[in-house]
Amino acid sequence: MSLKFNSKYSESIVSPSDIEAIAPKAVKAMDTLMSKTGEGNDFLGWIDLPTNYDKEEFDRIKKSAEYIKKNADVLIVIGIGGSYLGARAVIEAVKSYNYNLLAKDTPQIYFIGNSISPSSLNEIVSLCDGKDVCVNVISKSGTTTEPAIAFRVFRELINSRYSKEEAAKRIFCTTDANKGTLKELADKEGYETFVVPDDVGGRFSVLTAVGLLPIAVAGIDIDELMLGARNAQNELCDTDIEKNAALKYAAVRNCFYNKGKKMECFVSYEPNMTMFNEWLKQLFGESEGKDGKGLFPVSCVFSTDLHSLGQYIQESGADKMFETVVKFNNCLNDYVIDEQEGNIDGLNFLAGEKMSVVNDKARLGTLLAHTEGGVGNLIIEADKLGAEEIGYLIYFFEKACAISGYILGVNPFNQPGVESYKKNMFALLGKPGYESEKEKLEKQLDL
Repeated sequence: MSLKFNSKYSESIVSPSDIEAIAPKAVKAMDTLMSKTGEGNDFLGWIDLPTNYDKEEFDRIKKSAEYIKKNADVLIVIGIGGSYLGARAVIEAVKSYNYNLLAKDTPQIYFIGNSISPSSLNEIVSLCDGKDVCVNVISKSGTTTEPAIAFRVFRELINSRYSKEEAAKRIFCTTDANKGTLKELADKEGYETFVVPDDVGGRFSVLTAVGLLPIAVAGIDIDELMLGARNAQNELCDTDIEKNAALKYAAVRNCFYNKGKKMECFVSYEPNMTMFNEWLKQLFGESEGKDGKGLFPVSCVFSTDLHSLGQYIQESGADKMFETVVKFNNCLNDYVIDEQEGNIDGLNFLAGEKMSVVNDKARLGTLLAHTEGGVGNLIIEADKLGAEEIGYLIYFFEKACAISGYILGVNPFNQPGVESYKKNMFALLGKPGYESEKEKLEKQLDL
């Protein structure tokens, strides 16, 4: 399969000549990426991942997923950032954002360890009452605060509910291959382990064990997911900007940025894509937002957000943003609108029409309104919302993001700003070694 990228609804802002002008820089950025000579080149394992992955581990992921499906009512996935967003995005996109309510032959899946909210933690614990539970903890080190606190709680829950031997079968650790607190604990306790590759950063890790185990537990065919990514890997190689959708998309979004548009709004007309949009926000925000540069990623689900943020986009968005719309051409589960006696709501003119057609007319109406309002629209079209298509989209956006970062002149694979809040938090909590910083910060806060 392949997808289509359409920028014609932005030509009043980014013209074909603008794209032609930036094309050499975009091609150079892609060459830097593919030759692995740019900054962050020690985190490029994702480039070849769809073809060059550990087949033995892949089989173990499938076997563990089957074990969890047979022995658990609930799978608790513990991780933060890229350690949970990608998996949740794929599960909700392919299955449903109501997955836990609809799950029958697969376990409910709850994601925790992505905040420090005690209320959220307690709610998930209560949802495990009277149910058989398995845990998948995802952490390179095992010491990241948010997931480490959650793992303390759920490891104790497992240990208190099952024998030592049974407990060891119910905890799955996705961590460093050789070192770290979590790896040491897993080896000691006999937990099944999977690898967070050294050369794949968190936000690019969904196609590793980080994402694949929870995705497989949800009943999604991970072979199809990888097939889609493999197709993208093979197809998105051309140095002709008109023949490579990822290359052109990376170039066009940089044209918008150079023209003063500082926000990119990721849009879908499918609520199931809500968490995929959240993954996109991390992917692009963490990759490009540094050195005072980068588009600020936001997201909307239409038509829902047309009744809230639509006003702002329509009337005040022209000088600030553009929209990137992911469109699926075929609906997997359509609904035909019935005729209603009395025509009370005045909608009998839609009788016999598929709801997917109404949804697409809403998209087209919005496209016209927003472009007339000066907000450019980029359209990314896929066939349908399935595992293969999502796998393709994951690789498409990862490659476009990396190229775009190099065009922008930043290292797309580091995240220096993420550590600042952690240092302040540790100091304020009184972590040993942070005593002098604690006093300084408390004075700043007037505590």
